Amino acid sequence: MSGPPSPARDEIPSLRSLLRVATSAGRAAGRLTLESFGGRIVPEVKPDGSPVTPVDRAAEAELRRSIEEAFPDHTIVGEEGGISGTDPRVRWILDPIDGTKSFIHGVPLYSVLVAVEVDGAFSVGVIHLPALGETVAAATGLGCRWNGKRAHVSVVERLSEATVVTSSVRALESTGLPFSRLANATRTQRGWGDGYGFALVATGRADAMVDSGLHLWDIAPMFPILSEAGGSVTDWNGTRTADATNFVASNGRVHEPLVRLLASRT
Repeated sequence: MSGPPSPARDEIPSLRSLLRVATSAGRAAGRLTLESFGGRIVPEVKPDGSPVTPVDRAAEAELRRSIEEAFPDHTIVGEEGGISGTDPRVRWILDPIDGTKSFIHGVPLYSVLVAVEVDGAFSVGVIHLPALGETVAAATGLGCRWNGKRAHVSVVERLSEATVVTSSVRALESTGLPFSRLANATRTQRGWGDGYGFALVATGRADAMVDSGLHLWDIAPMFPILSEAGGSVTDWNGTRTADATNFVASNGRVHEPLVRLLASRT
């Protein structure tokens, strides 16, 4: 005899609904971070050497509260809180403070990152910059918006004319990429990094972002955001995957020559 039928699962929410909750949750967590921003914050050091503060943990708790209130069964993966939830079809991926070093030093270029993966595809992404009052948000097929207005990547065609941003010259060079090679191939280089650098590319204010040493929660939101803004995100070999640590985002036009430069770094 067959056993009792499995209980039916709820339908997967629309991407519009997921985007709405992701944006609202990111902004709520951002408001919480602003209560401590600019004050004296003493970080702890995690086993991987990166800093974490009580504000990181509180912001992630706020993100989880907002998401679980709307979708109590969805899986949630957070940088600080691990994995929870029972429905693997929808997976939320959270970085409560991306750019904790900036946050600790009172630099307003940190962000709250939220991504939603639906049936294995990164479908929603949010970069919320609380101290700047900016939000870049996208969902597959719904476009990318920057504070409510349509966001587009730049139209720069040549790598030699591009502005490229990165989080850390030291981190890039630790991969075997001499920063001078990147600098010589591009017009302008700036250290506007972390999620803020990706936001600059998605909104056309920079042409490419080259970053290394990333985790899932650092990169997951960037796939729908850059795609919907007209750009590209891949690893340094040109593969569109989150299973890497080194990534490049661009306006698409300068992507291929930039990948060639990065792939031949050693």
